[in-house]
Amino acid sequence: MSSTQGSGDHWKSLESVGISRKELAMAEALQMEYDALSRLRHDKEESRAKKNTDPSLISWDEPVLDFYSKPAGRRKDLKLLRGLSGSDPTLNYNSLSAQEGLPNHSTSQGSQPGLDPWPKGSLAGDYLYIFDGSDGGLSLSPGPGDTDDSLKKLSPPPLPPRVSIWDTPPLPSRKGSPSSSKISQPNDINTFSLVEQPPGKLLGHRLLEEEEELGGGGPGRLLGSMDYDGINDAITRLNLKSTYDAEMLRDATRGWKEGRGLLNFGKDTPGKPVARSKTMPPQVPPRTYTSRYANRKNGTPGKNLQTSAAPVGSRPHAIANGHELFEVSEERDEEVAAFCHMLDILRSGSDVQDYSLTGYVWSTVTPSPEHLGDEVNLKVTVLCDSLREPLTFTCNCSSTVDLLIYQTLCYTHDELRGVDVGDFVLKPCGLEEFLQNKHALGSHEYIQYCRKFDIDIRLQLMEQKAVRSDLARTVNDDQSPSTLNYLIHLQERPVKQTISRQALSLLFDTYHNEVDAFLLADGDFPLKADRVVQSVKAICNALAAVETPEITNALNQLPPCPSRMKPKIQKDPTVLAVRENREKVMEALTAAILDLVELYCNTFNADFQTAVHGSRKHDLVQEACHFSGPLAFTVYATHRIPIIWATSYEEFYLSCSLSHGGKELCSPLQTRRVHFSKYLFHLIIWDQQICFPVQVNRLPRETLLCATLYALPIPPPGSSSESNKQRRVPEALGWVTAPLFNFRQVLTCGRKLLGLWPATQESPSTRWSAPNFHQPDSVILQIDFPTSAFDIKFTSPAGDKFSPRYEFGSLREEDQHVLKNIMQKESLYWLTDADKKSLWEKRYYCHSEVSSLPLVLASAPSWEWACLPDIYALLKQWTHMNHQDALGLLHATFPDQEVRRMAVQWIGSLSDAELLDYLPQLVQALKYECYLDSPLVRFLLKRAVSDLRVTHYFFWLLKDGLKDSQFSIRYQYLLAALLCCCGKGLREEFNRQCWLVSTLAKLAQQVREAAPSARPGILRTGLEEVGQFFALNGSCRLPLSPSLLVKGIVPRDCSYFNSNAVPLKLSFQNVDPLGENIRVIFKCGDDLRQDMLTLQMIRLMSKIWVQEGLDMRMVLFRCFSTGRGRGMVEMIPNSETLRKIQVEHGVTGSFKDRPLADWLQKHNPGEDEYEKAVENFIYSCAGCCVATYVLGICDRHNDNIMLKTTGHMFHIDFGRFLGHAQMFGNIKRDRAPFVFTSDMAYVINGGDKPSSRFHDFVDLCCQAYNLIRKHTHLFLNLLGLMLSCGIPELSDLEDLKYVYDALRPQDTEANATTYFTRLIESSLGSVATKLNFFIHNLAQMKFTGSDDRLTLSFAPRTHTLKSSGRISDVFLCRHEKIFHPNKGYIYVVKVMRENAHEATYIQRTFEEFQELHSKLRLLFPSSLLPSFPSRFVIGRSRGEAVAERRREELNGYIWHLIHAAPEVAECDLVYTFFHPLSRDEKAAGTSLAPKSSDGTWARPVGKVGGEVKLSISYKNNKLFIMVMHIRGLQLLQDGNDPDPYVKIYLLPDPQKTTKKKTKVARKTCNPTYNEMLVYDGIPKGDLQQRELQLSVLSEQGFWENVLLGEVHIRLRELDLAQEKTGWFALGSRSHETL
Repeated sequence: MSSTQGSGDHWKSLESVGISRKELAMAEALQMEYDALSRLRHDKEESRAKKNTDPSLISWDEPVLDFYSKPAGRRKDLKLLRGLSGSDPTLNYNSLSAQEGLPNHSTSQGSQPGLDPWPKGSLAGDYLYIFDGSDGGLSLSPGPGDTDDSLKKLSPPPLPPRVSIWDTPPLPSRKGSPSSSKISQPNDINTFSLVEQPPGKLLGHRLLEEEEELGGGGPGRLLGSMDYDGINDAITRLNLKSTYDAEMLRDATRGWKEGRGLLNFGKDTPGKPVARSKTMPPQVPPRTYTSRYANRKNGTPGKNLQTSAAPVGSRPHAIANGHELFEVSEERDEEVAAFCHMLDILRSGSDVQDYSLTGYVWSTVTPSPEHLGDEVNLKVTVLCDSLREPLTFTCNCSSTVDLLIYQTLCYTHDELRGVDVGDFVLKPCGLEEFLQNKHALGSHEYIQYCRKFDIDIRLQLMEQKAVRSDLARTVNDDQSPSTLNYLIHLQERPVKQTISRQALSLLFDTYHNEVDAFLLADGDFPLKADRVVQSVKAICNALAAVETPEITNALNQLPPCPSRMKPKIQKDPTVLAVRENREKVMEALTAAILDLVELYCNTFNADFQTAVHGSRKHDLVQEACHFSGPLAFTVYATHRIPIIWATSYEEFYLSCSLSHGGKELCSPLQTRRVHFSKYLFHLIIWDQQICFPVQVNRLPRETLLCATLYALPIPPPGSSSESNKQRRVPEALGWVTAPLFNFRQVLTCGRKLLGLWPATQESPSTRWSAPNFHQPDSVILQIDFPTSAFDIKFTSPAGDKFSPRYEFGSLREEDQHVLKNIMQKESLYWLTDADKKSLWEKRYYCHSEVSSLPLVLASAPSWEWACLPDIYALLKQWTHMNHQDALGLLHATFPDQEVRRMAVQWIGSLSDAELLDYLPQLVQALKYECYLDSPLVRFLLKRAVSDLRVTHYFFWLLKDGLKDSQFSIRYQYLLAALLCCCGKGLREEFNRQCWLVSTLAKLAQQVREAAPSARPGILRTGLEEVGQFFALNGSCRLPLSPSLLVKGIVPRDCSYFNSNAVPLKLSFQNVDPLGENIRVIFKCGDDLRQDMLTLQMIRLMSKIWVQEGLDMRMVLFRCFSTGRGRGMVEMIPNSETLRKIQVEHGVTGSFKDRPLADWLQKHNPGEDEYEKAVENFIYSCAGCCVATYVLGICDRHNDNIMLKTTGHMFHIDFGRFLGHAQMFGNIKRDRAPFVFTSDMAYVINGGDKPSSRFHDFVDLCCQAYNLIRKHTHLFLNLLGLMLSCGIPELSDLEDLKYVYDALRPQDTEANATTYFTRLIESSLGSVATKLNFFIHNLAQMKFTGSDDRLTLSFAPRTHTLKSSGRISDVFLCRHEKIFHPNKGYIYVVKVMRENAHEATYIQRTFEEFQELHSKLRLLFPSSLLPSFPSRFVIGRSRGEAVAERRREELNGYIWHLIHAAPEVAECDLVYTFFHPLSRDEKAAGTSLAPKSSDGTWARPVGKVGGEVKLSISYKNNKLFIMVMHIRGLQLLQDGNDPDPYVKIYLLPDPQKTTKKKTKVARKTCNPTYNEMLVYDGIPKGDLQQRELQLSVLSEQGFWENVLLGEVHIRLRELDLAQEKTGWFALGSRSHETL
């Protein structure tokens, strides 16, 4: 990160990867402190060098870098090593400072013969470097062979240790040890390493060397000239600023630069120091720096010891200017180090034969019977650079891709002997992906997509060596060590608030100054003690405002002072008058503070640790199963409480509970109720032991401790009576969970700090959650767990060698019935205690019901150690579960490691396509893992490394997970692990994608917030910035899919939608010249995760239907959230919203039946095209009805339902689902079960009357519904795993219960069919849906601009005078009767044009004339238009007389219209109206023949009386008769449609007691019933003698019902062992009445 002058351009490159400007500025502020103090040390050494005549202290045994051999005038090249903010090179390479600080000392190469270009001794461990550029990079780190001499020269002054530093006896000097002969490789702080660290730092050695250096160098001259005021001013300004830029940073450091030239802002540096704080620092508390020796008097070398404000490194030996306090921590987090070790093993285990293939994006393969049929042929076009013309093949769907390649090579090569088919691949034109050679053509999703929408299949033949390889991994990528720290810093993440090692050193410097002053004081002890307390308070404040009891006790030994309340026990003031007593107090205080530092480092994962720290490593281990003691710990206090709590609450208490998988193990325990205390800070102290009545050996391994802080609110004034106090309800203020056993299965011990999450957030008692150190002001709970001389470790028991298995059928029928009812619940969420008891007792009988394992394990009464052998044996012997069922074992209910390992083993057989289907849920399941490393993590990383498409989506899902504050740290490590595994090329690609998303989000936000008039200009300016991005980067893949590779933006095709969110409509230029531009919608301000989830569920439904041989022709589009409140959505071409289609018929178009049919007719003028479009509409509409009902998708209006010109209907914008309907007051906006309106039924029926096509639609809906019901467990599993994702409308079991109730898993298929048929009828009869559409039409009128072009609904395109030719005359010749799509009359108009030899004839209906006139009225005043004939007539409006009268009136209208004013007669609407349509060209010279409204769908009604469709079955002495549909009924004698119903008898029945009948269908000859009629108690033998009499009658109200037909069915002729479904002909006696 370099600092440059200017307007802040140096921020942009790092902002693009997600690091905010504030984070960068905070890092700059820290670096300024670091630079200044390093310069201080540099000047100190320079001053000492001038005074000191001992060459051993200032000379150099070896040159540092080879450019030191250059003349002195060229040593300015040293700037190449500068780091952040133009740091002094001493920060980068300590040896340089001393060398540079000796201008008069000979350092030429000639005076030092035989020097190596690199020093033999290791450099300071603090200064690791990663240089830009993969070649020639420099990486330095300390080695184990450091010598005393080298470290005396290389190390800055250290800080005091925690032990006594006043009376240490002198020790003999240490001799130097041999130096290492080479530079060691860097030890990443997160890398698991078994290399021993250098020897510990011996205090005595440090003290002696400290005294020697002080005696020789003269302490009074070292620091007196430092400008502390300048440092104070700069740091304070930087800490208080909320935003920064380069100008401000220059101002803040101007005093430093003018005085000493500490910073160089004009130079870019190639190096990136990574050994500084691995997390951004918080605002450092205010402090004052004074000259260290300004107030000291004649201090002796042995007594006047000082701490250094300079940065210190991890050096193994003492040096000359003080005592080391902190060192860089090599393995600061054991769990992270072990995780890195696992990554190394995982990456080394990948067996890659050809690394170039790792950069391919392979087309997704989903084999299914529908797409692999031998009878299905494909027309494929193959393009090749060596051929001028493309090749066209007719291939079988089941043919493999390499066969097609071979056929193509036969045309491109004369000789195939030396040609390997495997060296070639086929790429879909326009997509950056490749078909898989060994798979069938029809199994590729690209081929399936082309077939669905009748798109030409165009492929490009390419050699593998010509394919882009920028994403491919290399050998170096796989062999490089797993380092996470640098990758973590490149993530866009919340700032982690930890103090830096350098800032803490400054505070300890101040503390030591005050301690020295206190020790040397002759009197006025309270004032000196107050300054010590202030310095301690500053340190504690920086360390998360924690005050431990040891610090409190040590401070209590000091006299009362203003900075702290008086201790309860007053000390004898004369005690501290003795120097030795003061030293003892300070020794205890220093030890307590250093203990706090160590606690802070361990808690907050800091990048440093105390130099002298007692690492607790126990060789003794006791198994937890043998430890019978109770679980007990001490709740000490909560720290960093908000000051407002002190004035708002009283009587704070903590509730502690133990849980496993969401189930509490015992009753919660509470502390006593206390008030807050004020010591150094406000805190709540209990200091109380909590002892659970649970033995440690009874605790499950994954037990969670959940602590919740409660408080009673202070009653308002005037209501302080005891009754009011009793009525007050405690409020939850915060909570935290923590596992009792760590990742090594060792019981937690020692002091722990836990950050509380606000009570407003969901309490995750059912899952692991990190403590809240994400928020800088989180309340911190201190719990002291017992410590012992041994580790208590949970060892997993082996499963029992034998677990019984019994046949389910051997149970009593009653027990079988009970268990089956329980298993039908499909989900463990609704198991009662009785259900669990029954399941667990009969668990050995459930092996045959493989999918019941989650229910059985959820019924286990306990997961303690003693119960695990039985559970593990059951698990081990269980039949292999399919992956859909195994997903249920990854829920939070099953935290057990062995269960989750087995679940991952079962889902390991997932194909890549199936893995992508479930990837969002698997990423969420990572939250339920107890530890960072787990089988699920390994499985996902391993699969991501092997497939780029999985890597791509895994990256974006993890990146979105960073926004989840409770799990951001875990996702941060997992994302770093993924970036570590995927290789440099893919990391750079992800960097470009993040940059592009950030640029688009900024643009979308600006457009959204701008005034409507300013939006076009802002959009143009922003698109220029997007263009600059592509100019810099060349190309980039879109987050929507790694197959979408773009190289630029097309500004002329970009715009925005006039909706509340103002999403951008963008068009990107495709890298592939053979592909079209890629159009997407970018949203900012909307959370697209809910849309992602809904579309994922719809995609799964579509795949289930296809696998079952039922392709519902669903439109599946991509949608991806790229961060909270922003994301991309794929645009579907050739589609329009229902609102725009309906308003072509006026604002009341939503109440009309014909708009959709007319629109489809307009875009599909051919008869075959229209029939295909209607077929697509029927299937897709049925699929949409089922999907939207099951998922409870609400807020359905005509602007979020779309229709393609091919007839495919689909829904968009899923802002509300799972039944969370939008409300108008107390009225539910979505009143119908789903959207199915009369204009949709009009398209299906081919008119306004029901036809047999409607039967097909109902059958499709019911069949699709029943297929989804068979997979109820899958959808409940997937949605259940998403309960923790943060989607507001999917947050509890009630939301999940909606889907359970909608799928009705307990119903039979017949009952479900009847149920869904009623839903269709209810939706079709709902007026509320149309009213909702109409209201939305009115609401959207405000967004319709005045310049919107008016079009005619029946004309597919607009025509003009210029394109069509001037009309000279028009004449309405005649009218003709038509029968399709409705009976009526059409008018034939003769149109004459200038310079045209022949007249053209067009056909228009009266309604089309009327539409022309209504839209002309919107453009012109009525005075310019001729009068239009009235549409209202008395009598039949479609009669011959009316048509004749209208012909004369319309003839006059059109004559006056073309002779009107030029602006009217020559407008586009008029010329579009008189332009021939395809139907006019087809009908030219022919008369329109009547056409049946049923078209090709209805069977010809040759049988008198029609047909009835029945489903008959017999089971358990019950006869089931499902009356499904009737088609082809005759009209009544008066020509009206009948009101039919069905009545049946089971003959012989002389008493007519077996009569059953259906409901009445109104006004239709093709009714649908789907009603089940049941006869109970009929023996099978009796059934053979029975005959079913079915009659169809029309209800006539007060008159006798009319028999429309009947049929007699002999039941003995049917094989009722299986369900019999079919059509039965009806005999007719139309004149007979009953």
